[in-house]
Amino acid sequence: MIKNLTRHGNSLALVLDKPILDLLGISADTPLEVSTDGARLFIERAREAKRRKEFKQAVAETNEEYGRMLKRLAE
Repeated sequence: MIKNLTRHGNSLALVLDKPILDLLGISADTPLEVSTDGARLFIERAREAKRRKEFKQAVAETNEEYGRMLKRLAE
């Protein structure tokens, strides 16, 4: 697929079609990491957001399983 950049203020923007966004599960709120190897442009989900989500899930599971015990230990 060949895309052209569009002017957005003083910058240029790459507009991604909705089917591509849907396929990748990307929305306007998805943090993206943009990088290059000098010849190509890479756009991927920011890894930090994924790690943060996984960490929050692990904390929630730990609290679910051990929360009462940890609270008693803290007293």
